Amino acid sequence: MQGKCVIFSAPSGAGKTTLVKHLLKQDLSLEFSVSACSRERRPKETPGKDYYFFTVPEFRKKIEANEFIEWEEVYTNHLYGTLKSEITRIWEKGKHVIFDVDVVGGLNLKKKFGAHALAVFVKAPTIAHLESRLQSRATETPESIARRIGKAHKEMNYSNDFDAIIVNDDLYLAKKEALEVVSRFIRQA
Repeated sequence: MQGKCVIFSAPSGAGKTTLVKHLLKQDLSLEFSVSACSRERRPKETPGKDYYFFTVPEFRKKIEANEFIEWEEVYTNHLYGTLKSEITRIWEKGKHVIFDVDVVGGLNLKKKFGAHALAVFVKAPTIAHLESRLQSRATETPESIARRIGKAHKEMNYSNDFDAIIVNDDLYLAKKEALEVVSRFIRQA
């Protein structure tokens, strides 16, 4: 059975992960697609739950073996992607897949799944809000924050390529809007 795909994309710090976690707690028959990456594991991250962690050579070997439905080298030697086996695993359970991916990955998934996918772009009210949120995480260096903010400026240009845009200015309202948009999509025949 092929279920549906719900794709949440945003620049780092916009709140897409918070919205995805909220949706997973609702009765929508959604299951999270765990992405693969080649970056170092952060404290408190669990392999197989937060990400599938691979070395750069391991990741590249999986690319050559055509194991990804989509992948991207976000920064030099920082590869991220969606394993085909992950989607199959979720659909075989009779559930819909929900993705928390970067903007390019989200658009690639939307192209792959077409009408079976809903692509949602999450926006922070301003770039300054993004920067503040990234700093408050205390997991990023000033250099990585600057790199992510530079990337965010480019990513904002793609927002209109998505099916829906949610501005995460008020988290309560953003959660409510995300639930409405996703529920409507899942109910469609």
